[in-house]
Amino acid sequence: MRMFKTGIVFFAAGLLLSTTVCAEVVDRIVAVINDEIITLSDLNKNFDPYRKRIEASYKNRDIDKVMAEARLSILNKMIDQNLVDQAAKKSGIVIKDDEVMDTMKEILARRKMKMDELLKEIAGGGSTLEAYKKEIRDYLAKMRLARREIKSKVTVSDEEIGEYYLKHREDYEGKEAVRIKQILIFFPVNANKEIKAKLRTNMDMIHKRLKDGEQFEMIAATSSQGPEAAGGGDIGFVERGAILPAVESAAFKLKTDQISDIIESPVGFHIVKVVDRRGAGIKPIESVRAEIRGKLEGEKMDKKQEEWIKELREKAHIEIKL
Repeated sequence: MRMFKTGIVFFAAGLLLSTTVCAEVVDRIVAVINDEIITLSDLNKNFDPYRKRIEASYKNRDIDKVMAEARLSILNKMIDQNLVDQAAKKSGIVIKDDEVMDTMKEILARRKMKMDELLKEIAGGGSTLEAYKKEIRDYLAKMRLARREIKSKVTVSDEEIGEYYLKHREDYEGKEAVRIKQILIFFPVNANKEIKAKLRTNMDMIHKRLKDGEQFEMIAATSSQGPEAAGGGDIGFVERGAILPAVESAAFKLKTDQISDIIESPVGFHIVKVVDRRGAGIKPIESVRAEIRGKLEGEKMDKKQEEWIKELREKAHIEIKL
């Protein structure tokens, strides 16, 4: 993945202040994971959105402590992702070229695009066809690995579904609620009109990709800055009054599987998709069986994933050099 670049960046010779002054190192290694590294620039790139929010939220002396704890947390998440990447490479999972091409064809079909149009879009985004193929290949490999290592070991019985339904009947009655998935791009602190206009242009491109049929979950996982991005943008069920008014207003007007226009809120630009709805009154168990199964499977998969990553960490050589 792009955030795990392994190059170490130095000032070029032409940028030296003088031949009598030693070259200043502007990057360094902050973590070693087996034979892979994470650099300070990798960490800063991933931490920057959180840093800005911390600076805006904390005005007391504790900010340095909060900042250090947050940086370490982000670094550990990057290490975990690096371990998953390494496991995918070592697992023997091979994604053939025709599988990558089939996925690209599906993307083209959903978006009703021709290959030359996709190539222009990729180039316009500053990437290359080979990088785009690698992103697809890595995504397919990790999904296959997750199914093999985690999902195949998770089962949910009808008895568990029944027990959950009886214990949580209040979740299936009361206020109207929608289950939404979200793509969110935050406004930087003190963003001006020009910055917002640029972010809006980027969001317009994302919205067009969605309208052309590209998978919402994949775009959310790679483009959204929201905390739920890793789960395909899935926020879960929300009732009225629980989310930002601008987002709520749009979400509750959508039909199931419908995608919103771009929504501007005080925190950023949003695109939401409604994937399920529930109204007042108690739903019978048969109408919510699949939902409960998915929730229980998700909880078990989260636990299995934590156990799996813990095992990867125990077997790995990890050095943190913050």
